[in-house]
Amino acid sequence: MASLAKAEWKDREVGVENSALLPDLNEAEAVLLELASLFGGRIQSSPSESEQPTGDPSTQTPDAHTSSLEAKYRALLEQIPAVVFMVYLDRGISEAYVSPQIEEALGFSREEWLEDPIRWYEHIHPDDKQRWSLEAAGMFLSGKPLRSSYRVIARDGHVIWFHCDAKMMRRPDGQPWFIHGVAFDISDLKHTEEALHQERNVVSAILDTVGALVVVLDPDGRITRFNRACELTTGYSLEEVRGKRIWDFFLVPEEVERFKSIFSQLSADLLPEDYQSYWVTRHGTKRLIAWSSTMLPGNNGTPNYIIATGIDITEREQLEKALLNISSREQRRIGQDLHDGLGQHLTGIAFMAKVHEAKLAEKRLAEANDAAKIVRLVNEAIYKTRELARGLLPVVSDTHGLMSALLLWAAEVEDIFGISCRFECEPAVLIYDDAMATHLYHIAQESVNNALKHGRARKILIRLSAENDRGTLSISDDGAGIEERRENSQGMGLHIMNYRAAMIGGTLEVAPGPLHGTTVTCIFPLKPGT
Repeated sequence: MASLAKAEWKDREVGVENSALLPDLNEAEAVLLELASLFGGRIQSSPSESEQPTGDPSTQTPDAHTSSLEAKYRALLEQIPAVVFMVYLDRGISEAYVSPQIEEALGFSREEWLEDPIRWYEHIHPDDKQRWSLEAAGMFLSGKPLRSSYRVIARDGHVIWFHCDAKMMRRPDGQPWFIHGVAFDISDLKHTEEALHQERNVVSAILDTVGALVVVLDPDGRITRFNRACELTTGYSLEEVRGKRIWDFFLVPEEVERFKSIFSQLSADLLPEDYQSYWVTRHGTKRLIAWSSTMLPGNNGTPNYIIATGIDITEREQLEKALLNISSREQRRIGQDLHDGLGQHLTGIAFMAKVHEAKLAEKRLAEANDAAKIVRLVNEAIYKTRELARGLLPVVSDTHGLMSALLLWAAEVEDIFGISCRFECEPAVLIYDDAMATHLYHIAQESVNNALKHGRARKILIRLSAENDRGTLSISDDGAGIEERRENSQGMGLHIMNYRAAMIGGTLEVAPGPLHGTTVTCIFPLKPGT
């Protein structure tokens, strides 16, 4: 049978396409062939039942007592829902053991399974034979336990996944003695893993094909997932950023603290409003990203992951800024045309009409009254033209223009609404950019209007200050709190104020006042682009 076993092993040689594996496979086959020969050459008949030891173990011979213990051990093993096996390498088939579960799992009886020492190898899935040969030979050569998973083909052809734990025991002289192990049917687990793997592949494909940026962070802010859109936008691959904290890698320095605050809110399951931040790419350019985030909680409610999705709005923001700048320039041009063109023209007409009125009055003609009426109407037209021009061009084009415009606006609010409205600016804050000054004026104007309309304020303070190249415009009132104002307000004014603040590189915050009321604060760079 030894020669037959060797022939069968040779007939079932494992094909190897990778020449780098040939030495290992040859060595593995040599070891397994030797063991097959060893096992097959020691066939002996099984003892009959009458020869089995019976009675009290204490009165039995040592061999009989050992046989009794083995019988009890086998009875215990056969209750385990797994295939348990044991093979003595220096004995024959009669001393081999496999639990009855082999028939339920693979459709072979224990006798059928044990009659061929290489049946196990024959039924290993072809795709797993090379790996099994190498790992089994490694166990025989090194004595290390074999722990691995394989596919085995059952009698009816269906495939079963087994997780095998096997160990080879040696005699004191180092010769192989016996192998024992257990094989668990993990087919259901493997099918579940495959389904999850397929689902993960689908999710990964979706994440990598969507145009939105998707970043997954762990509770410490480290990047665990980074989709294809993120790679294209930043120029970094997932391998380069995995495990790095997002604020140490992408964010501009001045936004780090704000992002950490937002991240803390997310970790506490306090979802903030959507926010924007700049990302710095591999090439040093800045991209403006509009983010929306959520927390994925774990079993105990603590955050497992923070999932952030973003849209690159850099081009849109640049286009909107260009459109707003064009609109502002046209508005200023129309205001200047009204003031310097139509206004001056009407002033000339009023002067000529006044001269004509005087001449008619000298001659005591009745038409002098009509001329006086014309003068009055033209002066009214001049006043309305100037009002229109000032609405279109509220800030005069000089460094003191914003201060002058805010001072005039506060005085008009006091006069029209009969409340206290003061403007404070000490020392002077010089604004060199006309567009920035105009945006700040409209932020103050909208804040005051909100305080009057929604807050029903009786006292309003407009304050302009500067420190370390940063300017601050604040509008405080004693009206209703911010929550009531939000309920009554449609929110468009606040949105526009935020947009204007962003246009000049600043930030806007609306918060409750120190005692009551509301404070609107806009912090902006004194020089555009800083």
